[in-house]
Formats: sequence, structure tokens, C-alpha cells
Amino acid sequence: MKFLGLQRRTLALIAVVLPLLFLFIYVALRSGPLSPVAVTVGNAESKTIAPALSGLGTVRARYTYKIGPTYAGRVKLLNVHVGDLVSAGQVLGEMDPVDLDERIDAQQAAIKSAEAALRQSEAKQVFARTQATRYEKLLALQGTSEESTATKRQELAVADAALGAAREDVSRMRADLRALRAQRSNLRLVAPVAGLLIARHADPGTTVVAGQAVVEVIDPNSLWVDARFDQISAEGLAAGLPARIVLRSRRSQSEPGRVLRVEPQADVVTEETLAKVAFETQPSPLPPLGELAEVTVQLPELPAKPTIPNAAIRTVGGKRGVWKLDNEKLVFAPIVIGRSDLDGQMQVEKGLDAGDQYVLYSEKALTARSRIKVVEALPGVSP
Repeated sequence: MKFLGLQRRTLALIAVVLPLLFLFIYVALRSGPLSPVAVTVGNAESKTIAPALSGLGTVRARYTYKIGPTYAGRVKLLNVHVGDLVSAGQVLGEMDPVDLDERIDAQQAAIKSAEAALRQSEAKQVFARTQATRYEKLLALQGTSEESTATKRQELAVADAALGAAREDVSRMRADLRALRAQRSNLRLVAPVAGLLIARHADPGTTVVAGQAVVEVIDPNSLWVDARFDQISAEGLAAGLPARIVLRSRRSQSEPGRVLRVEPQADVVTEETLAKVAFETQPSPLPPLGELAEVTVQLPELPAKPTIPNAAIRTVGGKRGVWKLDNEKLVFAPIVIGRSDLDGQMQVEKGLDAGDQYVLYSEKALTARSRIKVVEALPGVSP
């Protein structure tokens, strides 16, 4: 009797445990750690892409004119302020001439004195020539001595030399006067071109040295972006390519541009390629110099090759590749990646053929032994 009761209890326990065990195994295989990994898949398509380069830069002016005196002096006046538009030839300011005007007056007086001395020398030379000619005639008629004629010849030579020296003095003094007037003219700060005044480095009363800039003027039509691109992705960057420029202060709009030139010297520290990107049309209002800008350069379209989104790329064992579905089995296929566009589409040079099926997104990390379940979309992941 006791054995039969024990047997009945055992059978009852087994009847309860077995369904629970089967239920546990079912749940583990369906939704537990042993359940298939949900994945979304895609097919490699052979298509062309138009790659683009993205870089950062700063707004600069191609032409900047630093205007200042050629001689040391003190700023007398400035007629313009930062932000003013100036025209070509406009007088922006003037340096204090100090004693330069008096020196010009003194030089003019000296020239008048030298010109008087020149006229006197010319008169003496004419008289000496007349006398020498008369004595030559008298000598021919034996009306005078050879010594007297030689004396008149010597007087003529002295008069010619004095006249030459007087002329040299006048020429030298006139050249000095022109130099003083040029120096006086250089004290006027004149705009060489029409442009925008961007800086005043000195105020009236400030003493500046020769060559020091008092004001700076730029040509507003010469604005460009001094852009930097990573050398790894800079293949194909060339002058003439179209670009889009987004200024940091105008995130909602972009300006059309064009690559003006690629600098022949790269930055060896940051490993970047430098390029000048010019605006197609002058931005309005003008952006401040030094403002940051994002530059996107559109490269020529590439030939068709197998293309996949960069979200499918995985790294396994130090190699980059994709999980490829081969007869519904997972196989990791190392690939060689080519160029990509800004939408994340990447061309595959080797390792994947057009039409091959690959895993795009997975619920968790995959291995070669993972069981998978293909779904339309993963929760929280956009298709």
C-alpha cells in the first residue's frame, strides 16, 4: 500500500513537472537567450553613387589691403570707421606732416635761387662763347696773339663747366622737391579699391612706424572659405567642382559655391588637404571674417558597383565585412570598401557581388552559430 501511494505521488509530480519543463524549453527557444536573433536583411545593388566631401573652414577675404604711411609719423585724422563702404581713391585719413610743408617751401625757394644762378651761368657762357669766337677770327687775321686766344678758349670751357654744374644743381633740387611732394602725398591714406573697412588699428594722435597698417580694407566680392578636408577622403577634390556652403550663423540656408583651387601644400600636423571655396554670389548680408562654415563638395558620379549602406558593416576578428546569408546560414564575408556618399551608401570593391543578401540590422551581436529570424523591421530602428 505504501509503495502504491509513493508511485502515485511520483506520477503526479512527473505529470506536473514535464509540462513545465516543456514550457520552459519552448520559452527559452522562442524568446529566451536561445531564441533566434531578429535581423533585417538587404540585397547588394549595383548602382552608381555621387560621393561628396564634407569639411570645415573659415570665411576669409581673398584681397585684403593694409593701408598705412611709408614714413613714421603721427595720425592726424581718420574720416572712416569700421563697417564703412569706401570707394577707390577715397581719402580715408591723413598723417601729420610735421615740418614737411616747410621743407617743401624751403626747397622751392632753393630751386628759384638755383634757377637764377643757372640763368647767370647761361649768360656768362654766351658771353664767353662770343669772346672766344671773336678772338678766333682776330687770330686768323693776326690781330691778336695766340696766348690771348687760348685765354678766351679757357674762359669758354670754364663757363661751359659752370653752366653744366648749375643745370645739375637745378635737376637735383627739382628731384628732391618731387621726393618731398611724394612723401607729402603718401601721408594721405587713400583707398586703392572700392571695398569694406574691416579694421582701424590706430586713432588720431597715435604714432605709427613706416609700413604699419592704420586701416584695413577688403574687397567684399572676393570672400571665400578656407576649407579643410580629411586626406583619407579627399580623393577627387579638384578646382571647379560645385560646393554648398553653410555658415555657422545661418544653419537654415546654404550658399552655392565652387572650388577655386586646391592648395599644393597640405597640413602635415592635422593630415588635412586645404582648398579655397569661393561663393558663387556674394552673401547678403556679408558674413564676418573668421566665421566657421561647413563646406560640402560634390564629386563626379562613380561607375556602378555593388553598393550597401554603411550600417551593414561589422568588424569581426579585426576584419571589416558583412554577415552574408548563404542558404539561410550566416557567413561572415570580409570586404574591401570603396567610396561612399553622404547618405551612407558605400561601394564594395571586393567580397560582395550584386544580389548577395546581407544582414542590415540585428537585435544583438551575431556569430557564425547564431540562429536568425528575418523580420521587416526591428523595434526602434527605422527601416
